[in-house]
Amino acid sequence: MAYSQSEIRQILDSENVKFLRLQFTDIMGMNKNVELPVSQFDKALDGEIMFDGSSIEGFTRIEESDMLLKPDFDTFLIFPTLVEGDARGKVARLICDIAYPDDTPFPGDPRYVLKRQIEKLQGMGFDNMYAGPEPEFFLFWRDHEGRPTTVTHDAAGYFDLAPVDKGEEARRDMVNALVEMGFEIEAAHHEVAPGQHEIDFKYEDALTTADNISTFKLIVKRIAINHNLHATFMPKPVAGINGSGMHTHLSLFKDGQNAFYDEGAEYQLSDTALHWIAGLLEHAEGMVALTNPTVNSYKRLTPGYEAPTNIAWSASNRSAMIRIPARRGVGTRSELRMPDPACNPYLALSAMLAAGMDGIANRLMPPPPIQRNIYHMSVRDRRKHKIRELPGTLREAINALEKDPVIKSALGEHAYSHFVEAKRQEFDAYRVTVHEWELDTYLAEY
Repeated sequence: MAYSQSEIRQILDSENVKFLRLQFTDIMGMNKNVELPVSQFDKALDGEIMFDGSSIEGFTRIEESDMLLKPDFDTFLIFPTLVEGDARGKVARLICDIAYPDDTPFPGDPRYVLKRQIEKLQGMGFDNMYAGPEPEFFLFWRDHEGRPTTVTHDAAGYFDLAPVDKGEEARRDMVNALVEMGFEIEAAHHEVAPGQHEIDFKYEDALTTADNISTFKLIVKRIAINHNLHATFMPKPVAGINGSGMHTHLSLFKDGQNAFYDEGAEYQLSDTALHWIAGLLEHAEGMVALTNPTVNSYKRLTPGYEAPTNIAWSASNRSAMIRIPARRGVGTRSELRMPDPACNPYLALSAMLAAGMDGIANRLMPPPPIQRNIYHMSVRDRRKHKIRELPGTLREAINALEKDPVIKSALGEHAYSHFVEAKRQEFDAYRVTVHEWELDTYLAEY
């Protein structure tokens, strides 16, 4: 809902809000916030609150650390009471853009990166990109000291109900809190793996969707704590079972109409849709570091666990990286199946936009769709159909990103360089660590 500054100030007073959170994300997509008391509300709404950017991952150097938090009034909401009997007062939230002290937008702000891509899309004549995410997560017990474990709290499977699904109560509390905050929840259910869950919310424009994903993660984690559970969006927390993905449904609208739909075309997909699909395929290797940004992400992207490992599209089958769901008309869309919920939603959606727009701008055409189960195709068959493989490690993904000028340009020099530097350090730390598997396999043998 769109609010004016004066309307927000009036609501803060009438609802007796005691604290106002100015929320943003770092380059890794981690939620950050500055929480202010009533005495600072006016200053916050005027965009005059400063913070030390040098302490935030991927932001600025110590000698240029002062940064402004510029609230987006459209993101205003009051958090529901997440702890029963909490007498500390209501808490409201505004998501902020980051700016230098002279009000110039900070180019390393992930939200600004996405805004630039949206402006580019609109410059091509489109209204906006709409995105509908399907974030999955695990619920695990906490130990007696409150630390997260990987001990699952249930033995349920896909769509199971209580009493098998012991996460039903926590999941219902999550849904209730999200609905109270204005989310339109479309589905909530147990997923395939024990302890795994999914809550889907309605598609929105790209920026609102990125904001919603960030807020969603925050609420899910907080509600889990109330149930002595730990909610994790880690893509593959347990070996040998399905990991958590975040399939993302994407569509473009132009003049209020779905630009992907053409009733008379093959598969009822317009040329714009085909160009878009071709762009996503063309830049898949380059954008996967952003859609799947951790070392652990690539342990989900392995054959046998319903996650795509091959760069292909299909009008039906779920083994392809891009699937076209059956609905047509206003609901025509592409489903990108490799992203996981550990991604920074602003950077991931920026990469998707950049890839699709490049396909449209250069009128790229995809190869024929693959209607067979790609997991069952031989290496020869995959080569015959020119099916490439996604990077197998974070290092391979970062190398591919470095070779993709379209995705690099979408990020901008600041966000790109800081992201790549952080991810190379992450992979190197993983590479030099001696893991439990190595000790189990080698210690007694050699």
